Amino acid sequence: MKAIVQTKYGPPDVLQVKEVEKPTPKDNEVLIRIYAATVNATDPTFRKGEPFISRLFTGLTRPRNPIPGTELAGEIEAVGKDVKRYKDGDEVFASTGTQYGAQAEYICLPEDGPLAIKPANINYGEAAAICDGAFGALNFLRDAGNIQSGQEVLINGASGSVGTFGVQLAKYFGTEVTGVCSTTNLEMVKSLGADKVIDYTKEDFTKTSQTYDIIFDAVAKSSFSNCKDALKQGGVYIFTGPAPANLLQMAWTKMFGSKKAAMTAPGMRSSSAKTKDLIFLKELAEAGKIKPVMDRSYPPEQIAEAHRYVETGHKKGNVVITFENNQ
Repeated sequence: MKAIVQTKYGPPDVLQVKEVEKPTPKDNEVLIRIYAATVNATDPTFRKGEPFISRLFTGLTRPRNPIPGTELAGEIEAVGKDVKRYKDGDEVFASTGTQYGAQAEYICLPEDGPLAIKPANINYGEAAAICDGAFGALNFLRDAGNIQSGQEVLINGASGSVGTFGVQLAKYFGTEVTGVCSTTNLEMVKSLGADKVIDYTKEDFTKTSQTYDIIFDAVAKSSFSNCKDALKQGGVYIFTGPAPANLLQMAWTKMFGSKKAAMTAPGMRSSSAKTKDLIFLKELAEAGKIKPVMDRSYPPEQIAEAHRYVETGHKKGNVVITFENNQ
């Protein structure tokens, strides 16, 4: 089968398309023929192995799994003899977490892994995108932010994968949403349901008199210290990048003060909890409550170009790799 392979850390060109052995499912596994996999904002970090702390998840001296990728959508081609939940032909979407391996034509996953039937009303690329942006935004807003109806929520980086889903999920939870993005993305963010938009090239949301119950930094471009004055009493600043300064602020504010810094690690939750979230997001997508924003799609042979684009930090919504079956 065709797979994207990385045997060392480095620039985008360390990613190569190679023929590797097609996996065989164990008794409790399903074999998924992958049609789409994401190239998310953290993929370049794992590719470079920088900062070094990221290697705790990927491998200290070289990638532990040479096939990258953590979100996928495809069709079940075979099932192990003990599998009860799925059958051949089921269309599914999944998150592999620290197992990686999603950027290939096939993967084997346990039936009780973060795996669910994909939403019927969207395509495979859009389904893979939900496993990335919507999955993360849901965990950050619900679990770290304890989002509640009637609150005022600001989402910094509202035009990215996590941000676009964050706007939609915050509206689903009944909040008033302000999205922060660049000039070219203002109308798109409005179309997702944002009540207000701020062009960060013209206005600094931390310097206004407006305050929020939740400030969700979906792009790791701010800090609790910078945003503290823009929080209401009892407000929460949610950060996505585990920078040491933010982690220290989280520990400090947990004990002192009414304004809190918080984060969560969506990928570290149990498989059953992740699967429940995927099913919840599937239902939201089928009800039209969330819709993936798709930016670009690349064939696997252009994976290095996809990484270069994602590394610009200016993608709108989601980027995916799409596979055709060439066995």
